[in-house]
Parts: sequence; C-alpha cells; structure tokens
Amino acid sequence: MTQAPFLSIVAPCHNEEEGLREFCRRASAAAQSVAGDAFELILVDDGSSDGTWEIISELAAKVPQVLGVRLLRNHGHQLASTAGLSASRGERILLIDADLQDPPELLLMMMPIMERGADVVYGQRTRREGETWFKLATASLFYRTLSRLASVTIPRDTGDFRLMRRRVVDILLAMPERDRFIRGMVSWIGGRQVALPYERDARFAGTTKYPLRKMINFALDAITSFSTTPLRIATWLGMISAGIAMVLLVYTFIRWLQGETVTGWSSIMAAVSAFSAIQLICIGIIGEYLGRLVQESKKRPMFMIEAILRGNDRAELPAAFSEMGAGDKLAALDAAFGFEESPPSQKSDRIG
Repeated sequence: MTQAPFLSIVAPCHNEEEGLREFCRRASAAAQSVAGDAFELILVDDGSSDGTWEIISELAAKVPQVLGVRLLRNHGHQLASTAGLSASRGERILLIDADLQDPPELLLMMMPIMERGADVVYGQRTRREGETWFKLATASLFYRTLSRLASVTIPRDTGDFRLMRRRVVDILLAMPERDRFIRGMVSWIGGRQVALPYERDARFAGTTKYPLRKMINFALDAITSFSTTPLRIATWLGMISAGIAMVLLVYTFIRWLQGETVTGWSSIMAAVSAFSAIQLICIGIIGEYLGRLVQESKKRPMFMIEAILRGNDRAELPAAFSEMGAGDKLAALDAAFGFEESPPSQKSDRIG
C-alpha cells in the first residue's frame, strides 16, 4: 500500500506530446527537491488528439509518482484542472500547465513562502516571452477590465499557476459551478495569498491551445462569474436611452404645437439604429447570465473520466466522481488503488 503524498503537482494537458517528457523531468526534479519521494505528478489528458495519452501511460508505467487521468472528451482547461485537483491527495498542491511557460523550479521558492503561513502562493507575471503584441495587449486589457468589474480582488497578470494548501483546494472543489474561473474562485476563498513575481517563458514546444475564440469565451466566463456590473451597465444604458428618447419626443411635440414641420429623417434613422444597437447589447448581456443559469440548472457532471492510471494499474471510479465531496473523492481513490489514508498529523489541513 502506498502512503499518501505530501505534495501533488496537477498539470492539465491538451496535445502536449512534444514537451510532456521534458515537463515530467523538470517537475519531478523540482518536487524531489522539496518533498523527496513524497509527491505525485497528476497529468490530465483533456481529450488530446495526438499521442499525449500514450506518453502519459508510458510515464505512469516508468515513474511511480505519475498518475494519469484521461477525460472522456475535451472539457477545457478549467475543468481539466478541476479533474486533476479532484484526484490529488497531497497536503500541498501545485497547479501548473504542462507547456513549461511556467517554470516548475519556482516550486522551490513557493514552498518556503507557504511554510511561513501563506495559504496560496501564486505566480505573477512580470514579463511574457514568446507572445505576440496582440496577445499581450488583449491580456492586459482583460486583467484591467476584470479588476475593475469583479466583486472580489483578483490579482492582475496572474494565471492558474499557484501552490495551495489542502484546505483551499477542498473549498475550491466544494464550489459547484460548472463554468469555472479558478484564479477568481481562489481569490474569493480568501486567506493569506502571496504573489511571487516571475518572468514567463515561451512555450517549450508546440503552439498555443488558446485561440482568439477561446480567449473571448474565457473572458466572458470570468466577467460573468465574478461581476454583475455588466447588468448594471445595461440598466443604465436603458435609462439613458429612455431619457434621450423622452427629450426628443418632447422637442418634437413642441415643434408640432408651434406648427413647424419636423424634418431630419436621417437623424431619426441614426437615433433609431443607435437605440436598437444598445437594446441588442443589453439583450446579449442578459443572455450571457441566463445562459449560465441554464447550464447550472442542468446539473450535469463537470467532467467525465475515461481512465485513471498509476503504474500499470487502471482504476475504475464511480460515474458520479466529479460530483462527490472532497472526502468521498479521496476515499474512492484510496479504494481504487489501495492507498493508505494519511496519518492524523497530515490530515489536520483537510476539509470534508
């Protein structure tokens, strides 16, 4: 039977076959520097269409600390990360992408900060290598817009790269929303959260998995998850439009009473077009929030796991694994792989 690890490293992967072995090598070396052999490396295949799962299976067979999780289809970065966090058993959990833009070696700097009392240590980008001016400009606009609109303080220039205590992850997993924005959810949890500035590297291999369409959808999810300000803006636009329309109506009526002919069809058409555009924008904003309510009301599983591997062992997990509480998920993993429960001294940080 295997003792529960102290450190879990969770890495969502989507078509990362070119750099996955190098990521495993560097992440394992960093983990051994701070936790010896008491760590696990959880690689989540988010519906890859290349050889990512084959490489994960190979690594799981060779490296005892590697746990491979394969999702039934592509669920997206946030849900793949959630699936990996659900499978983690460590008291310290590092969430990191497998593209090596976030250096795993920063774990050696994060761990001492956490041991001094931090609940979360998150990486804050001071520089981003290998990205276009358009990506940098839109990312800057997104973070600054979100910081103004969000109901909680979400640090600027941060991703999901962070080290968290077990209790933070347990609270995060207990939050039921399907459209997840992990960095915002962690900020909402609170506690002592400390930034670690770093320079973000270019991708080790391959191309970005976040095209413009996904970036826009991600931004909309983030804003609608943590702010009702767009709805208030829509309300104010409606009130302002109604006020302008009322003024124009009074002006036109007075002109008519004075016996003057009201002219200016072009200006009238322009005004009608402008107000119609405002109405459509407001309907779109409301639709975004209604769409989220519809998706949440369906209560479908967040993600579906096809396979989970450790060594040559393949575990069968309950179909409702994604909906279980934190304690039940850990019990299911323990039963599947014959893990030992953590001793009481290591479980004091756990919720659920």
